[in-house]
Amino acid sequence: MCSSNFAGFVLLLIGLLVADGGDRAGELKKALAPRTGLQPSEQLLTYKGRERKNSEFLDRFGVKNKSKLVVSEDPASLERRYIERQRNARIQNANRAIGAIALELDKLADQVTSIEKSVSGGSKVAEVQITTLIELLMRHAVKLESIPADADTSSQKNLQAKRVQKCVEALDVLKVSNARLQTVVVTTKWETFDNSPPVTTKWEIFD
Repeated sequence: MCSSNFAGFVLLLIGLLVADGGDRAGELKKALAPRTGLQPSEQLLTYKGRERKNSEFLDRFGVKNKSKLVVSEDPASLERRYIERQRNARIQNANRAIGAIALELDKLADQVTSIEKSVSGGSKVAEVQITTLIELLMRHAVKLESIPADADTSSQKNLQAKRVQKCVEALDVLKVSNARLQTVVVTTKWETFDNSPPVTTKWEIFD
């Protein structure tokens, strides 16, 4: 392997190094990786103005001890890194959006459960409560559909979409069951005293 003694510190973009010609260019890149901060695949190694491939032996193209080579970041690597950053940003934005919707769905699911308990217990609820919940859930379904998804976010997106579907289906069933319930009217019967014996007062007369 490369046992080179480097003249100075190899910089991130461009640096000069002292190389031993008995190695391949790819091995030299591996040795440089800790100093450059670049992976071998991200490095561009040039000697006398020409790029040197990983499989080339250094001494084959005239590299000797104390020869000067230029190490720079491969433009293709820069582009790949930019694309990767953009992709990561999209994933983070998608995860944040899905997470926010998931929190809202938690609250709506609790309301669905509350209505289910009321209807199951025979208590009729206002139909507007059910229709409003369905509308809110469908709005979140539209939001989910608008979130770009890839392999990293599609599973979470699909999970939340299934939650919406499950809640809407439950509310559709509850809407029918709720309509069959009779509205309970509570009346109070007041006690009357119409049949009570008449009250008479006997007055004492003084002459």
